[in-house]
Amino acid sequence: MTPETNNLLEGCTGVLVLADGTVYQGIGCGAAGDALGEVCFNTAMTGYQEILTDPSYMEQIIAFTFPHVGNVGVNPEDVEQLGDDPKRAAKGAIFRDTPTPPANWRSTLSFNDWLVSRGIVAISGIDTRALTRRIRENGMPHGVVAHDPSGHFDIPALVQKAAAWKGLGGLDLAIDATVAQSAAYSTDLWQWPQGFTQGTKHEFKVVVIDYGVKQNILRALVDIGAEVKIVPAKTSAEDILAQNPDGVLLSNGPGDPAATGDYAVPVIRKIVAAGVPVFGICLGHQMLGLALGATTIKMGQGHHGANHPVKDETTGKVEIVSMNHGFAIDQATLPAGVVETHVSLFDGSNCGIAMTGKPVFSVQHHPEASPGPVDSLYLFERFAENMRVYKKVPA
Repeated sequence: MTPETNNLLEGCTGVLVLADGTVYQGIGCGAAGDALGEVCFNTAMTGYQEILTDPSYMEQIIAFTFPHVGNVGVNPEDVEQLGDDPKRAAKGAIFRDTPTPPANWRSTLSFNDWLVSRGIVAISGIDTRALTRRIRENGMPHGVVAHDPSGHFDIPALVQKAAAWKGLGGLDLAIDATVAQSAAYSTDLWQWPQGFTQGTKHEFKVVVIDYGVKQNILRALVDIGAEVKIVPAKTSAEDILAQNPDGVLLSNGPGDPAATGDYAVPVIRKIVAAGVPVFGICLGHQMLGLALGATTIKMGQGHHGANHPVKDETTGKVEIVSMNHGFAIDQATLPAGVVETHVSLFDGSNCGIAMTGKPVFSVQHHPEASPGPVDSLYLFERFAENMRVYKKVPA
Protein backbone atom coordinates (compact mmCIF):
# COMPACT_ATOMS: atom_id res chain seq x y z
CA MET A 1 0.00 0.00 0.00
CA THR A 2 1.35 3.42 -0.95
CA PRO A 3 1.28 6.41 1.42
CA GLU A 4 -1.45 7.97 -0.70
CA THR A 5 -3.74 4.97 -0.23
CA ASN A 6 -5.42 5.66 3.09
CA ASN A 7 -8.30 3.22 2.59
CA LEU A 8 -7.73 0.58 5.24
CA LEU A 9 -9.57 -2.71 5.55
CA GLU A 10 -12.66 -2.86 7.73
CA GLY A 11 -11.79 -3.86 11.27
CA CYS A 12 -8.17 -2.69 11.00
CA THR A 13 -7.16 -1.26 14.38
CA GLY A 14 -3.40 -1.60 14.02
CA VAL A 15 -0.81 -0.78 11.36
CA LEU A 16 2.91 -1.19 10.84
CA VAL A 17 4.17 1.58 8.58
CA LEU A 18 7.71 1.44 7.17
CA ALA A 19 9.85 4.35 6.03
CA ASP A 20 9.47 3.38 2.36
CA GLY A 21 5.68 3.66 2.58
CA THR A 22 4.89 -0.04 3.01
CA VAL A 23 1.85 -0.57 5.25
CA TYR A 24 0.89 -3.78 7.06
CA GLN A 25 -2.65 -3.89 8.43
CA GLY A 26 -3.82 -5.86 11.42
CA ILE A 27 -5.44 -5.84 14.83
CA GLY A 28 -4.02 -3.48 17.42
CA CYS A 29 -3.14 -4.84 20.83
CA GLY A 30 -1.26 -3.61 23.85
CA ALA A 31 -1.20 0.15 24.42
CA ALA A 32 -3.00 2.56 22.11
CA GLY A 33 -0.79 5.09 20.34
CA ASP A 34 2.27 4.70 18.14
CA ALA A 35 5.88 3.69 18.60
CA LEU A 36 8.85 4.52 16.37
CA GLY A 37 11.94 2.37 16.02
CA GLU A 38 14.04 -0.13 14.12
CA VAL A 39 12.04 -3.21 13.12
CA CYS A 40 13.78 -6.55 13.75
CA PHE A 41 12.59 -10.14 14.07
CA ASN A 42 13.21 -12.64 16.87
CA THR A 43 13.06 -16.40 16.23
CA ALA A 44 12.71 -17.56 19.86
CA MET A 45 9.72 -19.82 20.52
CA THR A 46 9.48 -18.91 24.21
CA GLY A 47 10.44 -16.10 26.55
CA TYR A 48 8.54 -13.16 25.08
CA GLN A 49 8.49 -11.35 28.43
CA GLU A 50 12.25 -11.65 28.83
CA ILE A 51 12.76 -10.47 25.27
CA LEU A 52 10.50 -7.45 25.60
CA THR A 53 12.18 -6.37 28.86
CA ASP A 54 15.76 -6.75 27.62
CA PRO A 55 17.32 -3.24 27.58
CA SER A 56 19.28 -4.21 24.47
CA TYR A 57 16.01 -3.73 22.54
CA MET A 58 15.65 -0.03 23.33
CA GLU A 59 14.39 1.90 20.27
CA GLN A 60 13.39 -1.33 18.54
CA ILE A 61 10.12 -2.95 17.46
CA ILE A 62 10.23 -6.75 17.65
CA ALA A 63 8.45 -9.04 15.20
CA PHE A 64 8.04 -12.50 16.74
CA THR A 65 8.39 -15.24 14.13
CA PHE A 66 6.74 -17.81 16.41
CA PRO A 67 3.02 -17.32 15.77
CA HIS A 68 1.52 -18.09 19.20
CA VAL A 69 2.34 -15.56 21.91
CA GLY A 70 0.85 -14.94 25.35
CA ASN A 71 -0.08 -18.44 26.46
CA VAL A 72 2.03 -18.40 29.64
CA GLY A 73 1.04 -14.86 30.63
CA VAL A 74 3.56 -12.77 32.53
CA ASN A 75 4.90 -12.47 36.07
CA PRO A 76 7.03 -9.94 37.95
CA GLU A 77 9.97 -12.34 38.36
CA ASP A 78 10.84 -12.74 34.68
CA VAL A 79 11.51 -9.08 33.90
CA GLU A 80 15.10 -8.79 32.64
CA GLN A 81 15.70 -5.06 33.02
CA LEU A 82 16.69 -3.45 36.30
CA GLY A 83 14.15 -0.96 37.62
CA ASP A 84 10.60 -0.22 36.54
CA ASP A 85 11.07 2.22 33.64
CA PRO A 86 9.46 0.59 30.56
CA LYS A 87 11.33 3.01 28.31
CA ARG A 88 14.49 1.00 29.05
CA ALA A 89 13.34 -1.86 26.82
CA ALA A 90 11.52 -2.61 23.55
CA LYS A 91 9.12 0.01 22.19
CA GLY A 92 6.75 -2.13 20.16
CA ALA A 93 5.84 -5.68 19.19
CA ILE A 94 4.42 -7.54 16.17
CA PHE A 95 2.59 -10.90 16.31
CA ARG A 96 1.01 -13.28 13.80
CA ASP A 97 -1.82 -14.35 16.12
CA THR A 98 -3.68 -12.27 18.68
CA PRO A 99 -2.14 -12.90 22.15
CA THR A 100 -3.94 -15.74 23.90
CA PRO A 101 -5.17 -15.87 27.53
CA PRO A 102 -2.63 -17.21 30.05
CA ALA A 103 -2.49 -20.83 31.16
CA ASN A 104 0.51 -21.17 33.46
CA TRP A 105 0.88 -21.54 37.22
CA ARG A 106 3.43 -18.71 37.42
CA SER A 107 1.27 -16.17 35.55
CA THR A 108 -0.01 -13.16 37.47
CA LEU A 109 -1.28 -11.06 34.56
CA SER A 110 -2.40 -11.57 30.97
CA PHE A 111 0.11 -10.68 28.30
CA ASN A 112 -2.08 -8.04 26.69
CA ASP A 113 -2.82 -6.32 30.00
CA TRP A 114 0.90 -6.32 30.69
CA LEU A 115 1.62 -4.72 27.31
CA VAL A 116 -0.88 -1.98 28.16
CA SER A 117 0.66 -1.45 31.61
CA ARG A 118 4.11 -0.95 30.07
CA GLY A 119 2.91 1.25 27.21
CA ILE A 120 4.08 -1.22 24.56
CA VAL A 121 2.24 -0.65 21.27
CA ALA A 122 1.63 -3.89 19.39
CA ILE A 123 -0.10 -5.31 16.34
CA SER A 124 -1.31 -8.81 15.54
CA GLY A 125 -2.79 -10.49 12.50
CA ILE A 126 -0.08 -9.65 9.97
CA ASP A 127 2.03 -12.00 7.87
CA THR A 128 5.18 -12.13 10.01
CA ARG A 129 6.77 -14.56 7.55
CA ALA A 130 6.59 -11.97 4.79
CA LEU A 131 7.97 -9.30 7.11
CA THR A 132 10.80 -11.58 8.19
CA ARG A 133 11.74 -12.33 4.57
CA ARG A 134 11.74 -8.62 3.86
CA ILE A 135 14.12 -7.94 6.74
CA ARG A 136 16.41 -10.81 5.72
CA GLU A 137 16.64 -9.48 2.18
CA ASN A 138 16.69 -5.73 2.78
CA GLY A 139 17.84 -5.19 6.35
CA MET A 140 16.08 -3.81 9.42
CA PRO A 141 13.81 -0.92 8.36
CA HIS A 142 12.71 2.10 10.33
CA GLY A 143 9.03 1.87 11.13
CA VAL A 144 6.09 2.93 13.24
CA VAL A 145 3.66 0.51 14.84
CA ALA A 146 0.33 2.16 15.67
CA HIS A 147 -2.80 1.05 17.53
CA ASP A 148 -6.08 2.95 17.45
CA PRO A 149 -9.25 1.11 18.58
CA SER A 150 -11.29 3.39 16.30
CA GLY A 151 -9.19 2.44 13.27
CA HIS A 152 -8.23 6.00 12.32
CA PHE A 153 -4.65 6.42 11.06
CA ASP A 154 -2.87 9.21 9.25
CA ILE A 155 -0.74 6.97 7.05
CA PRO A 156 1.24 9.74 5.28
CA ALA A 157 2.16 11.26 8.65
CA LEU A 158 3.31 7.88 9.98
CA VAL A 159 5.41 7.28 6.86
CA GLN A 160 7.02 10.68 7.29
CA LYS A 161 7.73 9.96 10.95
CA ALA A 162 9.44 6.68 10.10
CA ALA A 163 11.42 8.20 7.22
CA ALA A 164 12.64 11.11 9.35
CA TRP A 165 14.09 8.91 12.10
CA LYS A 166 17.90 8.75 12.01
CA GLY A 167 18.16 5.23 13.41
CA LEU A 168 20.53 3.51 15.82
CA GLY A 169 23.77 4.37 14.02
CA GLY A 170 25.79 6.80 16.13
CA LEU A 171 23.28 6.61 18.98
CA ASP A 172 24.47 6.08 22.55
CA LEU A 173 21.58 4.44 24.41
CA ALA A 174 23.60 2.86 27.21
CA ILE A 175 23.57 6.19 29.01
CA ASP A 176 19.77 5.90 29.22
CA ALA A 177 19.76 2.18 30.05
CA THR A 178 22.29 2.25 32.90
CA VAL A 179 21.59 2.47 36.63
CA ALA A 180 21.67 5.91 38.21
CA GLN A 181 23.88 4.82 41.09
CA SER A 182 25.89 1.84 42.28
CA ALA A 183 24.02 -1.09 43.79
CA ALA A 184 24.64 -4.60 45.09
CA TYR A 185 22.94 -7.66 43.60
CA SER A 186 22.52 -11.04 45.29
CA THR A 187 19.77 -13.08 43.57
CA ASP A 188 20.82 -16.54 42.34
CA LEU A 189 19.66 -18.42 39.23
CA TRP A 190 16.13 -19.86 39.18
CA GLN A 191 15.96 -23.41 40.48
CA TRP A 192 13.07 -25.84 40.71
CA PRO A 193 11.17 -25.89 43.03
CA GLN A 194 12.57 -22.99 45.07
CA GLY A 195 12.46 -20.37 42.34
CA PHE A 196 14.81 -17.43 42.85
CA THR A 197 16.89 -17.52 46.05
CA GLN A 198 19.64 -15.37 47.55
CA GLY A 199 23.23 -16.34 46.87
CA THR A 200 25.33 -17.38 49.86
CA LYS A 201 28.78 -17.97 48.30
CA HIS A 202 31.18 -15.02 48.21
CA GLU A 203 34.33 -16.30 46.54
CA PHE A 204 34.79 -13.30 44.22
CA LYS A 205 34.16 -9.57 44.06
CA VAL A 206 32.84 -8.64 40.63
CA VAL A 207 32.09 -5.14 39.39
CA VAL A 208 29.53 -5.02 36.59
CA ILE A 209 29.68 -1.96 34.35
CA ASP A 210 26.03 -1.53 33.46
CA TYR A 211 25.31 -0.54 29.87
CA GLY A 212 21.81 -2.07 30.08
CA VAL A 213 22.45 -5.33 31.91
CA LYS A 214 20.04 -8.26 31.98
CA GLN A 215 19.23 -9.61 35.42
CA ASN A 216 20.07 -13.17 34.44
CA ILE A 217 23.67 -12.14 33.79
CA LEU A 218 23.80 -10.89 37.36
CA ARG A 219 22.19 -14.08 38.64
CA ALA A 220 24.73 -16.19 36.75
CA LEU A 221 27.52 -14.25 38.44
CA VAL A 222 25.96 -14.82 41.85
CA ASP A 223 25.69 -18.51 40.99
CA ILE A 224 29.47 -18.84 40.51
CA GLY A 225 30.04 -17.28 43.93
CA ALA A 226 30.39 -13.60 43.07
CA GLU A 227 29.60 -10.68 45.33
CA VAL A 228 28.17 -8.41 42.62
CA LYS A 229 28.43 -4.64 42.52
CA ILE A 230 26.69 -2.81 39.65
CA VAL A 231 28.08 0.58 38.65
CA PRO A 232 26.81 3.19 36.16
CA ALA A 233 28.15 3.21 32.61
CA LYS A 234 30.25 6.35 33.12
CA THR A 235 32.01 5.18 36.29
CA SER A 236 35.74 5.92 36.08
CA ALA A 237 38.36 3.19 35.94
CA GLU A 238 39.89 4.63 39.10
CA ASP A 239 36.64 4.22 41.04
CA ILE A 240 36.19 0.69 39.72
CA LEU A 241 39.74 -0.40 40.55
CA ALA A 242 39.50 1.23 43.98
CA GLN A 243 36.94 -1.44 44.87
CA ASN A 244 39.65 -4.11 44.38
CA PRO A 245 37.52 -6.35 42.16
CA ASP A 246 38.58 -9.89 41.30
CA GLY A 247 36.88 -9.37 37.95
CA VAL A 248 34.99 -6.83 35.85
CA LEU A 249 32.03 -7.69 33.64
CA LEU A 250 31.12 -5.47 30.69
CA SER A 251 27.38 -5.89 30.25
CA ASN A 252 25.05 -6.06 27.30
CA GLY A 253 23.11 -2.98 26.29
CA PRO A 254 21.47 -1.04 23.45
CA GLY A 255 22.69 1.35 20.78
CA ASP A 256 25.82 1.85 18.71
CA PRO A 257 28.96 0.54 20.49
CA ALA A 258 31.11 3.18 18.80
CA ALA A 259 28.97 5.94 20.33
CA THR A 260 29.04 4.41 23.82
CA GLY A 261 32.73 3.73 23.34
CA ASP A 262 33.49 7.46 23.42
CA TYR A 263 33.44 7.30 27.21
CA ALA A 264 33.58 3.53 27.82
CA VAL A 265 36.67 2.58 25.80
CA PRO A 266 39.20 4.62 27.86
CA VAL A 267 37.81 3.04 31.04
CA ILE A 268 38.04 -0.48 29.62
CA ARG A 269 41.62 0.08 28.47
CA LYS A 270 42.72 1.10 31.97
CA ILE A 271 41.03 -1.92 33.52
CA VAL A 272 42.68 -4.27 31.03
CA ALA A 273 46.06 -2.60 31.66
CA ALA A 274 45.61 -3.19 35.39
CA GLY A 275 45.54 -6.94 34.78
CA VAL A 276 42.07 -7.53 36.24
CA PRO A 277 40.10 -10.37 34.59
CA VAL A 278 37.49 -9.00 32.18
CA PHE A 279 34.43 -10.69 30.70
CA GLY A 280 32.30 -8.89 28.08
CA ILE A 281 28.85 -9.85 26.81
CA CYS A 282 27.08 -8.49 23.70
CA LEU A 283 27.57 -4.69 23.75
CA GLY A 284 30.33 -5.27 26.30
CA HIS A 285 31.97 -7.65 23.80
CA GLN A 286 31.82 -5.05 21.06
CA MET A 287 33.28 -2.33 23.26
CA LEU A 288 36.07 -4.60 24.47
CA GLY A 289 36.89 -5.11 20.80
CA LEU A 290 36.99 -1.34 20.29
CA ALA A 291 39.18 -0.93 23.36
CA LEU A 292 41.65 -3.50 22.01
CA GLY A 293 41.88 -1.82 18.60
CA ALA A 294 39.19 -3.44 16.44
CA THR A 295 36.24 -1.70 14.80
CA THR A 296 32.51 -2.44 14.80
CA ILE A 297 30.01 -2.56 11.95
CA LYS A 298 26.22 -2.27 11.60
CA MET A 299 24.66 -5.55 10.50
CA GLY A 300 21.94 -5.87 7.90
CA GLN A 301 19.42 -7.98 9.80
CA GLY A 302 21.33 -8.60 13.02
CA HIS A 303 21.00 -11.74 15.12
CA HIS A 304 17.93 -12.06 17.34
CA GLY A 305 16.77 -15.42 18.63
CA ALA A 306 17.47 -18.49 20.74
CA ASN A 307 18.55 -20.98 18.07
CA HIS A 308 21.85 -19.62 16.77
CA PRO A 309 24.71 -22.10 16.24
CA VAL A 310 28.08 -20.82 17.40
CA LYS A 311 31.39 -22.69 17.37
CA ASP A 312 33.79 -22.32 20.28
CA GLU A 313 37.15 -22.39 18.51
CA THR A 314 38.94 -23.15 21.80
CA THR A 315 37.09 -26.44 22.32
CA GLY A 316 35.76 -27.28 18.84
CA LYS A 317 32.25 -27.60 20.22
CA VAL A 318 29.16 -26.16 18.56
CA GLU A 319 26.64 -24.53 20.88
CA ILE A 320 23.08 -23.34 20.32
CA VAL A 321 22.87 -19.89 21.86
CA SER A 322 20.74 -16.80 22.37
CA MET A 323 21.61 -13.68 20.42
CA ASN A 324 20.39 -10.12 20.32
CA HIS A 325 22.53 -7.65 18.43
CA GLY A 326 22.53 -5.41 15.39
CA PHE A 327 26.22 -4.48 15.50
CA ALA A 328 29.28 -6.75 15.39
CA ILE A 329 33.05 -6.67 15.62
CA ASP A 330 34.68 -6.59 12.20
CA GLN A 331 36.89 -9.66 12.53
CA ALA A 332 39.21 -8.39 9.79
CA THR A 333 40.26 -5.57 12.13
CA LEU A 334 41.30 -7.71 15.11
CA PRO A 335 44.81 -6.60 16.09
CA ALA A 336 47.80 -8.75 16.99
CA GLY A 337 47.42 -10.31 20.42
CA VAL A 338 43.64 -10.69 20.07
CA VAL A 339 42.25 -14.00 18.81
CA GLU A 340 38.82 -14.99 17.59
CA THR A 341 37.36 -17.59 19.98
CA HIS A 342 33.78 -17.96 18.71
CA VAL A 343 32.19 -17.71 15.29
CA SER A 344 28.59 -17.79 14.04
CA LEU A 345 27.80 -20.80 11.88
CA PHE A 346 24.93 -18.89 10.29
CA ASP A 347 26.99 -16.18 8.62
CA GLY A 348 30.58 -16.55 9.85
CA SER A 349 30.49 -13.31 11.86
CA ASN A 350 32.57 -12.85 14.97
CA CYS A 351 31.05 -14.08 18.22
CA GLY A 352 33.99 -14.06 20.63
CA ILE A 353 37.49 -12.73 21.26
CA ALA A 354 40.26 -13.16 23.82
CA MET A 355 43.58 -11.53 24.55
CA THR A 356 46.64 -13.71 24.27
CA GLY A 357 48.29 -14.19 27.66
CA LYS A 358 45.74 -12.12 29.61
CA PRO A 359 42.51 -13.08 31.45
CA VAL A 360 40.39 -10.98 29.11
CA PHE A 361 37.65 -12.39 26.86
CA SER A 362 34.18 -11.65 25.57
CA VAL A 363 31.34 -13.13 23.55
CA GLN A 364 28.70 -11.66 21.28
CA HIS A 365 25.99 -14.12 22.34
CA HIS A 366 24.22 -14.43 25.70
CA PRO A 367 25.61 -17.28 27.84
CA GLU A 368 23.01 -16.47 30.51
CA ALA A 369 20.28 -17.04 27.86
CA SER A 370 16.87 -16.08 29.34
CA PRO A 371 15.26 -17.01 27.12
CA GLY A 372 17.19 -19.72 25.41
CA PRO A 373 19.50 -22.71 25.85
CA VAL A 374 22.26 -22.85 28.45
CA ASP A 375 24.95 -24.40 26.23
CA SER A 376 27.25 -21.43 26.91
CA LEU A 377 26.68 -21.08 30.65
CA TYR A 378 30.16 -22.58 31.13
CA LEU A 379 31.64 -19.21 30.15
CA PHE A 380 30.83 -17.90 33.61
CA GLU A 381 32.92 -20.77 35.03
CA ARG A 382 35.71 -19.77 32.64
CA PHE A 383 35.49 -16.26 34.07
CA ALA A 384 35.53 -17.73 37.60
CA GLU A 385 38.67 -19.72 36.86
CA ASN A 386 40.39 -16.58 35.56
CA MET A 387 39.49 -14.84 38.81
CA ARG A 388 40.80 -17.74 40.92
CA VAL A 389 44.15 -17.52 39.13
CA TYR A 390 44.19 -13.73 39.47
CA LYS A 391 43.56 -13.89 43.22
CA LYS A 392 46.66 -16.06 43.65
CA VAL A 393 48.93 -13.55 41.92
CA PRO A 394 51.01 -11.60 44.50
CA ALA A 395 50.09 -7.92 44.77
